[in-house]
Amino acid sequence: MKSKVILTALLSVSLMACAQETPKVKHKKAKTAVKSDAKPVKFANAVDPICNMPTDTDMKDTAVYKNKTYGFCSAYCKDEFKKNPEKYVQK
Repeated sequence: MKSKVILTALLSVSLMACAQETPKVKHKKAKTAVKSDAKPVKFANAVDPICNMPTDTDMKDTAVYKNKTYGFCSAYCKDEFKKNPEKYVQK
């Protein structure tokens, strides 16, 4: 009988702790747009030289070789390019 009372008391305490009201936080109604002076990057390649995937101006994996920026679909393709860039530039 004691174990049932103790179990009931513990469950009641845990339920009451979970039922507490969450703090009210005021959020801004509208987010202000962040102005960016960044210009789209023009890549020297129209397709990824490793896997032949088309490049896009917002690709994050890039490498510069002979003052030209090359875009890649992944870090793997960028790393492969860096191993022997001359091989892929001649394609």
